[in-house]
Amino acid sequence: MSRLATDHLSPRQKLALSVLACVLVAIVAAPLREVLDLANMAMLFLLVVLLVAVSLGRGPAVLASVFGVLLFDIFFVPPHFSLAVANLQYLITFAVMLATALITGHLTATLKEQAAEAKRRERRTRALYEAASRLAGALDVGQVREIVDGFVAGELGGRCHLLLGDSPAAIRTAASGFSATLAEAVLSDGLRRSDQEAGQRIYLPLRAPMRARGVLVVDASKPPVEDELALLDALASLTAIAVERLHYVEVAQQSELQMVTERLRSSILSALSHDLRTPLTVLVGLADSIALAPALSAPVLENAAALRDQAARLAGLVGNLLEMARLNAGSVTLRQEWQPLEEVVGSSLKLLGAALGRHRLRIDLAPDLPLLRFDAVLIERVLCNLLENAAKYSPAAGEIRLAAELAGDWVEISVSDEGPGFPDLIAEQLFGMFVRGSGESAMPGTGLGLAICRAIVDAHGGRIRIENLAGRGGRVVVALPRGEPPAVEEEA
Repeated sequence: MSRLATDHLSPRQKLALSVLACVLVAIVAAPLREVLDLANMAMLFLLVVLLVAVSLGRGPAVLASVFGVLLFDIFFVPPHFSLAVANLQYLITFAVMLATALITGHLTATLKEQAAEAKRRERRTRALYEAASRLAGALDVGQVREIVDGFVAGELGGRCHLLLGDSPAAIRTAASGFSATLAEAVLSDGLRRSDQEAGQRIYLPLRAPMRARGVLVVDASKPPVEDELALLDALASLTAIAVERLHYVEVAQQSELQMVTERLRSSILSALSHDLRTPLTVLVGLADSIALAPALSAPVLENAAALRDQAARLAGLVGNLLEMARLNAGSVTLRQEWQPLEEVVGSSLKLLGAALGRHRLRIDLAPDLPLLRFDAVLIERVLCNLLENAAKYSPAAGEIRLAAELAGDWVEISVSDEGPGFPDLIAEQLFGMFVRGSGESAMPGTGLGLAICRAIVDAHGGRIRIENLAGRGGRVVVALPRGEPPAVEEEA
């Protein structure tokens, strides 16, 4: 009888079959007791024990050993049909026969169990390999859930749930219907835990190479043994790697989409700026010529001056667009030279002219400022943008302060005002393109000033930050690296 044919039998049925096998052997061998020796008869019963151990297992084999010795004594050892023994030497035969049968049955059953365990492990290893292959090709989290749930149902007869999240708050949100406390503990310390109150529910951490990605919850149909727990640990590790791979695929796709969007936007800005720059320059020149005509009336001259100012402002906006497009395209070559900061500050103030209006300007430059290596034209653009922003959002007679001082290996240049300050929630976002603070829609501008400043400062290896002052107002701080200026030889 093969193993597959007996796997569905109950323990009582297996014991009954072992007894029936011994009885059949006794019936078949009974007519041959005058022909065969008792030693050969004993071999027949040992053969039955061996077959029972192979097909039915250890328990039926033990029963067959004992029952076979009894049948051998009753039917084949004189006096027949009695447990009495005519010769005491047969007791040794019985003992050896029983011991041999027990040992043979035990070894055979052990080998059978080891073979079955090896096949079971091979089948689970193959199933785990197939699950790993499918997880490697999963396109979304839904497919990962389906693959993992199918593996647990097929190998352990249970169900599983994925609680995804890399923070306690995310796990608490995902653990609806489960123990949020256990899920958070498993996520934090990375140890497997069991929920005794929920039956055979096991919480396993999804620990990926970079970070924990969530918790795998398994509802087993029976208490899992040690090798099944090891199988679940391997499954959790494969699931975590698959989830992390999908996360970084999504991040890469978003980054690529953002890069394509930025390139397209820069191309559009560059094209529009080039196309608009020439007519705007002509428009500014015509407005200047109209404003300088002596024979015009006062209202016409006022309108001409307003036209000139608006055309100049529009030309400045287009210039900012073109500058931002050039900086994003990486086509700007820095012409860095060692020079004093005072010169670029003076040229910036001269360039601004009346743009500061009636604001009070305060200049505080430390006397021990060293020479700095920078592109004077670009740093001039940074200072002009920061001063224009300060004048735009400060009160009409407010103070604007431009200061510079040493700060370790950096020289910090700050522009502060007495305006409303920067909104805290979007402080870092203000350095993005076309991003403006709340409540600024009435102010002219495109939201490119700080973006241009950051691009220029980053190109110089510096840093820029914004902060709100303790009383009222905001401050933009630009930090440029100090460096080592070349030595200047004294004249003889």
